[in-house]
Amino acid sequence: MHTQRFYTLTASCPDRSGIVARVTGFIAEHGGWIFESNMHTDHEAQRYFLRIEIRASSLPFLLAELRERFAPIAREFDMDWKITDSAVKKRVVLMVSKQEHCLYDLIGRWQSKELDIEIPCVISNHDTFRGLVEWHGIPFHHVPVTAENKPAAYAEVRRIFEEVRGDVMVLARYMQIIPPEMCRDYPGQIINIHHSFLPSFVGAKPYHQAHTRGVKLIGATCHYVTEELDQGPIIDQDVIRVDHSDSVEDMVRYGKDIEKAVLARGLRYHLEDRVLVHGNKTVVFR
Repeated sequence: MHTQRFYTLTASCPDRSGIVARVTGFIAEHGGWIFESNMHTDHEAQRYFLRIEIRASSLPFLLAELRERFAPIAREFDMDWKITDSAVKKRVVLMVSKQEHCLYDLIGRWQSKELDIEIPCVISNHDTFRGLVEWHGIPFHHVPVTAENKPAAYAEVRRIFEEVRGDVMVLARYMQIIPPEMCRDYPGQIINIHHSFLPSFVGAKPYHQAHTRGVKLIGATCHYVTEELDQGPIIDQDVIRVDHSDSVEDMVRYGKDIEKAVLARGLRYHLEDRVLVHGNKTVVFR
């Protein structure tokens, strides 16, 4: 990661000739200095993906004008695109239930500046971690969720997220199903860590399912949340080998380490605008 301020252009569009020349020519025309460039063609979908980091100080104008000047090119190639500023920290709202390992890990990475983010608040359906969160100076919101109060509860979650101007919700082992309307309203803004190597063992107690099935690999999956449970676009995954001597408790213990690493890695890719979604698949420029 660079210490200098940079703008990140990400885009996808129907594949055709001239895209690279037009985009990089535009940057060069204005004296732009490219720090990093990543490109990929999905031949099956006939779609092109790109991510370019441009040193901010090399351009003769600021972000708003950059967006304005680039817009005609985006229209010319029918692009889905955005340009972000590395100087603007993403605001990450953490959501948790009763398992603390992912929460601890992300707060630790935030506190050590490994993740250069803002955590405006933590939301939980239990009061268990209020002391821990508030000790770190982070506001804590207890929003209980029951079968009877779900609409009101998630209306409150939505209110909090909007009030703190959140950019992304991270379900750090938040053991509730997000309502379909929230999934639709925040596409690509809700990230989950599932304690299984999806698409295997969706839903509850995947380690128990894996143990019963006698698998030799267990894993974790970081993915975007969609209306279909545990089926959203996958950002990152990892596995660890197990054998017949490992109990369910062993698998849970091993799994926690994988979950922390995969969630942190997937969140970082998202924060750095390295993830481009197309349908239910992702292009991740590592």
